[in-house]
Amino acid sequence: MLSVALRTLRARRVVFVGSFVALALGVALIAVMGLSLASSLNAPDGKPERFAVAPVVVKGADTLRVPTSIGVRVHQLAQPRAVPAGVVAKLKKLGTVVEDRSFAVRARGGPGDLVGHPWSTAAFAPYEIDAGRAPRAADEVVVSGDWAKPGERVRTDRGTVRVVGTVRVVGTGRGKVTGRTGATGQVGGAVARPGFENTVFYVDERAAALSPRSVQLVLDADAVAVREAVRGSTGVQVLTGDARRYADADPDRDSEALTAMNAMFGTAGGVTGFVSVFVVASTFAFAVAQRRREFGLLRTAGATPGQIRRMVLAEALVVGVLASATGCVLGAYGAPRLAAGMVDGGLAPGWFTIGDATWPYHLAFWTGLFVALCGVVAASWRAGRTAPVQALGEASVDTGAMTRGRQLSGLALLATAAVTLVLALVGDPGELLHRKTYVSRPMLLITAVALLAPVVVRPLTRLIAWLPAQLPGAGGMLVRENAAAGVRRTAAIAAPVLVTVALAGSLLGATATLNEAKADETRRQTAADFVVTPASGAGFDAATLRGLREVSGAEVSATSSSAVYVLEDGVSLAKSEARAADPGPLAATTRLPVEAGRTSDLDDDSIIVNREWQRHTVGQRVRVWLGDGTRKWLRIAAVMTTGTGGNGVYVTPRNAPGAPVDRVDVALAAGADAHAVAAALRAAVHGSGGQVLTKDQWVRASRPETNRTTRLGLLLVLGIALLYTGISLANTMVMATSDRVRDLAVLRLAGATRWQVLRLVGAEALTVVTVGGVLGLLVTGLNLLGMWSALGLLSAPTTIEIPWTAVGAVLGACAVTAVVWSVVPAALALRRRAVELAGVRE
Repeated sequence: MLSVALRTLRARRVVFVGSFVALALGVALIAVMGLSLASSLNAPDGKPERFAVAPVVVKGADTLRVPTSIGVRVHQLAQPRAVPAGVVAKLKKLGTVVEDRSFAVRARGGPGDLVGHPWSTAAFAPYEIDAGRAPRAADEVVVSGDWAKPGERVRTDRGTVRVVGTVRVVGTGRGKVTGRTGATGQVGGAVARPGFENTVFYVDERAAALSPRSVQLVLDADAVAVREAVRGSTGVQVLTGDARRYADADPDRDSEALTAMNAMFGTAGGVTGFVSVFVVASTFAFAVAQRRREFGLLRTAGATPGQIRRMVLAEALVVGVLASATGCVLGAYGAPRLAAGMVDGGLAPGWFTIGDATWPYHLAFWTGLFVALCGVVAASWRAGRTAPVQALGEASVDTGAMTRGRQLSGLALLATAAVTLVLALVGDPGELLHRKTYVSRPMLLITAVALLAPVVVRPLTRLIAWLPAQLPGAGGMLVRENAAAGVRRTAAIAAPVLVTVALAGSLLGATATLNEAKADETRRQTAADFVVTPASGAGFDAATLRGLREVSGAEVSATSSSAVYVLEDGVSLAKSEARAADPGPLAATTRLPVEAGRTSDLDDDSIIVNREWQRHTVGQRVRVWLGDGTRKWLRIAAVMTTGTGGNGVYVTPRNAPGAPVDRVDVALAAGADAHAVAAALRAAVHGSGGQVLTKDQWVRASRPETNRTTRLGLLLVLGIALLYTGISLANTMVMATSDRVRDLAVLRLAGATRWQVLRLVGAEALTVVTVGGVLGLLVTGLNLLGMWSALGLLSAPTTIEIPWTAVGAVLGACAVTAVVWSVVPAALALRRRAVELAGVRE
């Protein structure tokens, strides 16, 4: 049977080459994603950066540790605590203490991530004066980077300063460094960007005035004596050696980057794995279905059903082994290039490379082989059960394309999608807004619709081709009848289009719909006429706030960003974003979506929560930890709807210690002149560089956008999946066209010219692409309808956003691909005489 299978492979090269290409590329995709995922599981050991040569760093409490029945739960504090004054006094007796301060700086012409520090801390980092000298006066600074030169005067949100020197990183051994934002620079030379931040150094006195609060300090003393001095001070840390990296800004950025990459590769692996399995199974099933006449002849010649099944499985085994091995080789070649592209695009840290894991190759190879065999099992079983005369009769016109097993499987998947949607809407609508949900749900519907496609292909094809069929001539009628008669061929070609359109429409449409819902939510909740925002992340200073509050005709609500932590079920420490505000001004400038209680009831002994909290009954008391780790029992004053998930909690400023005011909402008093108030607000923030926005400007400015990493990751997932489905579409078109050589010859013998036949082939390809596009839009609509329903139940109604531009581009690409890869093989075949083609054996 193996020898027969090998001869068949040689005789039907096009069909088996098509199956080989689809499987090899699918296995390569799985291998690439598996290798990338395996390489994103561990980060290299971090090294200290800013304090690489510091003897000892003492850091105030920056984590909340809550004991539970299953261990200690830990969370980063929103407002880390300073080292207690008593401890600082003890440490000063041991040696020289240098207080560290970090604050955001905005400078005209400078990088957007400038950070200010005291000059004395530069001695503990691998810095070296590159040009100029150290700062000596309050208006003098030293900078890193080449954006300013010594002698220049630079305007910043902290006042105009004069650059007196520049520094560069030394001793890192790195020629190229990649920051968290993906910006790169050459270390060494004139002035280079450090690998960890863009810095502005002030004299210590000026830095202390700009940032009075210090949460860590450097000490030149014996580490053992330092630990003895801080003993008994809860949360205070003594950092030495490599542990000094925890005093750097964002010390966990490598692990956070790995977590983000892990999630992205997990999503990409799931999507590409699904697409690969879907396309490979469809291609192999179509390849077997094309050979019904051949199976009929074999049955007539005396072949038993078992022999046919074994022959088909042997062919799939040969193709599967060769294609899977080829796919693994392609995966080993492509994975390092994907990793390099992600590093260059800022999606991965500079150290990210592909490791030497072997399990992705096993996963890809055996998955490919398993899918190849599964793709032909059902078709081979049906071919073996068909009687010889019946098989020959079915060879020209598709009948019984919808088998009972396929129908039951499709209905079961469709019912599963419907039941899970209803359960989510009834139980937890917010679950439908999570990325893992709106990424996975389309796969279920795509598979269900693809399985049930033969039921709708014929009527849908007739509907789409109805108008062309009414035009003069027989072309439109032939397009309609050919596409409707070849149900299996039409469904197989439409499958890649279906998955392409459905994935692009569902994933991009889900993010667009969710972003629109968040924007609508912001618009509904903003009752202020103006919103004032600070120039930097440090918030407003006291003088600016005083000036804003003195503006005549304005109701001013100054709010701060903080956090509140709560222990749920006794074991889960959850963090909720919090805003601190005075209840009176808050009620005048904000329309909170309160469903129980009143905003005005908020006081220093209470909190406003949302329905996502385990306890959300007005009057109940909940144990919480504030942003600095202080434990309190607060009464629930009001409960908000869940919304899109952005409704955090509200507390008073007293319950957000250390949180700077980062937003001021302003409502006009009765009879106040809007232009006069706006002018007064701008005058009040002129010195600090703040920005005054109208309500409409604020809503536009705060409109949520998918962050760069998520957006690029989503485009990566879609790009890889769509490229693969595009190649598979071309592959399937070549296979389908090669199977129709005799049909094309009959048309030529009937009097059709060569160009008429090619136009007919192209029109049929466009019709089938339209069928796949309609089915893909159906899946997109069903997915987005579920999200729209969930948003309505969460009191965040919005409109469904279908990404028509992206869908149109995808459909256009599919149409061009289908036409080219159907017309070109047909044109090549038609170079031979029609009589010769009509006699070609299949």
